[in-house]
Amino acid sequence: MNTPVEAVDHRRLGVDLFNKTWTLMEKGKTERTLEETDEMLHSAHASAYHWLQVGTQANRARSEWQCSRVYTVLGRPEPALYHARRCLEICEASPEALEDWDLPFAYEALARAHAVAGDAAESERCLARARELGAKIEGQKDRELLEADLATV
Repeated sequence: MNTPVEAVDHRRLGVDLFNKTWTLMEKGKTERTLEETDEMLHSAHASAYHWLQVGTQANRARSEWQCSRVYTVLGRPEPALYHARRCLEICEASPEALEDWDLPFAYEALARAHAVAGDAAESERCLARARELGAKIEGQKDRELLEADLATV
């Protein structure tokens, strides 16, 4: 069991590493150095590790989502699919612990991973499911964020 100080450290590191990963993903392939690509990959997994120690099911699902996203950015379908599936499994196992946008984003991750894997039919199926679930998101900004991400798959 983590002491309160360790729990705070895990939370801080989970957040900081998640944000660092996102910053590196936004740089784009041509702007990101090989070292930054390595850092992006390791930061995503390190963030997921810290959330595994102290996070909620929502934190865990979002960590798996981010790992999947990193692997799609890197064009690596097998680990992208693995992490997208884990995200979905966590979302389906704990719907009461999530926001209304977590499950649609799990399907967005699957759609993106299947697209990278070259499975257009499964990607389209997951996109349709994400849109269907996304229509139920109460917050307009959250719905728009999902729609914007879906448009890039």
